[in-house]
Amino acid sequence: MPPSTSSDLTLSVNGEKYTLTVDHRTTLLDALRERLDLTGTKKGCDQGQCGACTVLVDGRRAVSCLQLAVAAEGREITTIEGVAEGDQLHPVQQAFLDLDGFQCGYCTPGQICSAIALIEEHAAGWPSAATDDIRPEAGPPPLTPEEIRERMSGNLCRCGAYVSIVQAVARAAESKGAAA
Repeated sequence: MPPSTSSDLTLSVNGEKYTLTVDHRTTLLDALRERLDLTGTKKGCDQGQCGACTVLVDGRRAVSCLQLAVAAEGREITTIEGVAEGDQLHPVQQAFLDLDGFQCGYCTPGQICSAIALIEEHAAGWPSAATDDIRPEAGPPPLTPEEIRERMSGNLCRCGAYVSIVQAVARAAESKGAAA
């Protein structure tokens, strides 16, 4: 009997449980879009370089085109469809809306998911490559435009509206007292 090439698994996505049978090679991105019809997460380069498929896995950024669906079982997955609280937009979504942080819209879901994680990572004191002083006693660095650009560098936008995105992330972070 040949080994099975598929598995039954349960994914927890946006607070809902979904039981699926997937080929072991199915990416999380394809499971979300093609099996669960959660098409807010976009397929960009399919090589983990553009960030359009960024989702949150246990609150951390994940490029879903490079993660297998079977590896996501037992973890909490949040897509762009799950970041708002009912009719109340997430503060990052609201800031993108208020400050025109959108481009054509294709990369915006990944940008928003990445920004949400960025603010949490910064608040937890995680340094970035742009952080000057990484000594623990130095505390979190100010969330300057340079810090935001570095922390968002995994999300590329061909439309080039990064200025508005940086402003939107800074505004959303202000509610946590983190912006410079």
